[in-house]
Amino acid sequence: MNALVPLPVLLPLCVTGLKLAIGPRLQRFQRFISLAVLGAVLVLSVLLMVAADRHGPLSVHLGDFAPPIGITLVADRLAGLMLTVSSAVTLLVHVYSLGQGMADRDDQAPVGVFHPAYLILVAGVSCTFLAGDLVNLYVGFEIMLVASFVLLTIGGTATRIRAGSTYVIISLFSSVLFLVAIAMTYSVAGTVNFAQLAVRLQEIPLGARTLLEAMLLTVFAIKAAVFPLAAWLPDSYPTAPAPVTAVFAGLLTKVGIYSMLRTQTLLFPGHRLGDLLMLAALASMVIGILGAVAQTDLKRVLSFTLISHIGYMVFGIALAGRGSISGAIVYVAHHITVQTTLFLVAGLIERRDGTTELTRLGGLAKTAPLLAVLFFVPAMNLAGIPPLSGFIGKLGLMRAGVDNGGGWAWALVAGSAATSLLTLYVMAKVWNLAFWRDAPPGAEDEGRVLESAEDEPGDDEGAEDERATGSGGGLPVPAGAVVSAGFLGQAITTTRRLPWPMLVATGAAVALGLLYTVLGGPLTTFTEAAAVELLARTPYIEAVLGR
Repeated sequence: MNALVPLPVLLPLCVTGLKLAIGPRLQRFQRFISLAVLGAVLVLSVLLMVAADRHGPLSVHLGDFAPPIGITLVADRLAGLMLTVSSAVTLLVHVYSLGQGMADRDDQAPVGVFHPAYLILVAGVSCTFLAGDLVNLYVGFEIMLVASFVLLTIGGTATRIRAGSTYVIISLFSSVLFLVAIAMTYSVAGTVNFAQLAVRLQEIPLGARTLLEAMLLTVFAIKAAVFPLAAWLPDSYPTAPAPVTAVFAGLLTKVGIYSMLRTQTLLFPGHRLGDLLMLAALASMVIGILGAVAQTDLKRVLSFTLISHIGYMVFGIALAGRGSISGAIVYVAHHITVQTTLFLVAGLIERRDGTTELTRLGGLAKTAPLLAVLFFVPAMNLAGIPPLSGFIGKLGLMRAGVDNGGGWAWALVAGSAATSLLTLYVMAKVWNLAFWRDAPPGAEDEGRVLESAEDEPGDDEGAEDERATGSGGGLPVPAGAVVSAGFLGQAITTTRRLPWPMLVATGAAVALGLLYTVLGGPLTTFTEAAAVELLARTPYIEAVLGR
């Protein structure tokens, strides 16, 4: 079974090479192999999760080189669960992207650019979850960075280039800081392998250990968009195509949270920065949700709720107890799925009505009841309405805070309750404006171009031409239609009849979120076992070092 551990990383990379060699030809075959490899990664992830639960952590030393020389990959309960959830979500988002690409007739962009970059992103996420040392954790981050820059700027529109540049600058800064932290760690411990560091870091001076902890936390907080290091996120994510925004919002920030979970439990047990983490968690929750309250665009609303709910996960990490770690793991799995689903729904709304600006939407509950259901269920799940999985995760975290009994813990419990109520308010506001009220006057005016790779924003003459001719295929835009941006940033005519692959993928994501509720008992039992394993540290160390 150990031989399966590298495959979630290797399979997407190998298929990417094949797809780049084929180029834009054989499009049906390329779609098939993309779905096949993502399905295979999902099956492998489930097998690794089950094996880790039954037999303990699985480890493999590539090339049979022992630490600290060789590359070590490790799959324990936490890594297995994260791989499974991320693989399921990336498969569903890919189905959604196929529907969008076929509907837009963007055959060259998804097959020639999006698919290879997407598979590289999947490989980077898997590498991060399986990394058994700091260097390969860094490599996983960099693989994701390369792929994410391509995906954020696909189409080359001005807004996407601007947002992508901000994202890359922030990411490069965190990468440099990460490299410095790795170098300092090696200088004081003589290794970067997690299992060896778990032993050796306890022997170095407390000041040096605290400095390394602070540097790594800063790096991971930037990746996870923890306040006050989250200002880049609301402007970066909403400009990308809907599938890209969805997978970024669901997965990339959770990679930072996973890294915090791994290092804080394995390398820095009894960490001295718990109070600082609690403050960051509280600030993220409160300031993030207040930012969401102030927004009138659905994508920006969801971007700020993303920042806010990252605070719940940091809350669990900061308390560093079995109940809090278990609650944080439940909430990570829940939030990956629910946040991705809500951004997929936002993409459907934009395709149908040409905008996600709430002041220009209305009446969707009557005119698009299926879309209303697809939004309502994950929205209530995000708000933590019982008995949904969001409630299960929040209840576990708040119970851990009460059991802790400290001043900061009680402040976080109060902040969690307030954030949950404000999240419900925000979701109710979106529901009222976009779905429940009647459509505002002028909501179905003649089509308009929101974004185009050929014309800069504000180019009225170009916009007039687009209104007259439509885009892409040169078809006229019918009265009452509006347009939105496709994969390449070109204007596309929206439709009241949404592509079925996009609806099926979104519906499956909603069902996956509900599955966490149905399997709430086994899920919490699994996460409690994962928390015990993380805090014990011994199973991980023995699996890697053979002690």
